[in-house]
Amino acid sequence: MSLVFYCGSGSPYAWRVWLGLEHKALAYELRMLSFSAEDLKTPEYVAVNPRRKVPAIVDDDFSLYESAAILEYLDERYADRGARLFPGDVRRRAVVRRMVQEVDQYFAAPMERIVDQVLFTPQENWNLERIARARATLAEELANWEQTIRADWLAGAEASAADFSLYPLVALTQRMQRRKPDLEVEAMLGPRVRAWMRRVEALPYLRKTWPPHWK
Repeated sequence: MSLVFYCGSGSPYAWRVWLGLEHKALAYELRMLSFSAEDLKTPEYVAVNPRRKVPAIVDDDFSLYESAAILEYLDERYADRGARLFPGDVRRRAVVRRMVQEVDQYFAAPMERIVDQVLFTPQENWNLERIARARATLAEELANWEQTIRADWLAGAEASAADFSLYPLVALTQRMQRRKPDLEVEAMLGPRVRAWMRRVEALPYLRKTWPPHWK
């Protein structure tokens, strides 16, 4: 097996794939790309992912991008390796897939609006009204997840692709509070979400996948 994983430090979508690789205990070659050095625009990487984003993988002669698709591929391609990313029967797996979609469609969008303002826009040009609206949507989403959690993990008794999809986005939201303290991200986290985050952070491989420039 020759599995290459292209990552970018701090990308929550690349992070979810990294967690998935570790969860399944797969052997892989990590290639950490630099956004500032424009590694994603090189001809070599564009041949792997013409959309010039991370993550991407190359498995022997097969390349794939888009994090949700990568997680499903890894779980099916290496069904006999490590733990499942989409565990259980067909209905439980459908719930995990639904949760991944909820993360990407309802949580990621307002989070990315805040990231665009707080991390990639000069502070004097911040659109405070846009940030406030996005924060309000994030607060609603986190309240929804607070009510969703009924067991140790988002989709039941086992960690799954749902957990690895949501956690990096929440962690990135927390990090943005360092740049804009009045985001008050911690105030948005209910007790169930906090307990769930502690369980993710207790996974033995979590620190290995922590974004290098966050350490």
